[in-house]
Amino acid sequence: MNSLQSVFSEANLLHMVVPAHLFAAVGIVAIFSLVFKENKLFRLFEHIFLGLAAGYTLQTNWTDVLRPQWWDPMWSQGQWWWVIIAPISLMFYGIYTRNFAWQARLLFGFLFGMVTGTVFQAFSSQYLPQVSASFKPILPSATVTWPQAIDNVIFLVIMLCVATYFFFAFEQRSRLAKGASTAGRRLLMIAFGAIFGSTIMTREALLIDRIYYLLHDWMRLVK
Repeated sequence: MNSLQSVFSEANLLHMVVPAHLFAAVGIVAIFSLVFKENKLFRLFEHIFLGLAAGYTLQTNWTDVLRPQWWDPMWSQGQWWWVIIAPISLMFYGIYTRNFAWQARLLFGFLFGMVTGTVFQAFSSQYLPQVSASFKPILPSATVTWPQAIDNVIFLVIMLCVATYFFFAFEQRSRLAKGASTAGRRLLMIAFGAIFGSTIMTREALLIDRIYYLLHDWMRLVK
């Protein structure tokens, strides 16, 4: 009763009807209302969220990219050759016309080439070290202890089983290949289950945080 009385006190009600707090609380309830049923309130706040996200993206593109890397060097530092970026960027909109569509395709091809190179560089820097790191010593030595050697053997067995599962170029007739493939599939299921569990925990942490906002920051039911 004391908690409810504190919620509906005059000071707390004034706090709850502050536009920023009220809009946030209604937005949280509206977004999570999808759990029960598709409704118009959810659609409304979904569009509001997407609009805010689009506006925020435009603002960050200007403050973090365009202004410091294009506008300020051109306007404040006298690097006027950067003005050529404006007409080049407008060439992207040629895709909407028949006569100037080739300009847009030219820029898109150049952009896709740059992105492909960047992705390949990121792929190489991320996965090639993992390939080289998979070659681990499996025999104890002066630098490798027995527990480390056992861990490396387990790692090698799991890697070979998973790799065997993805080898579709040959028919798996032997019992060893079939058993390794089956073990690899089951190990992958365990790994994917762990990833799925981590995703669920992340969603639950987000839900707990939003409920805590409603009960603590908005209604002030908990301290």
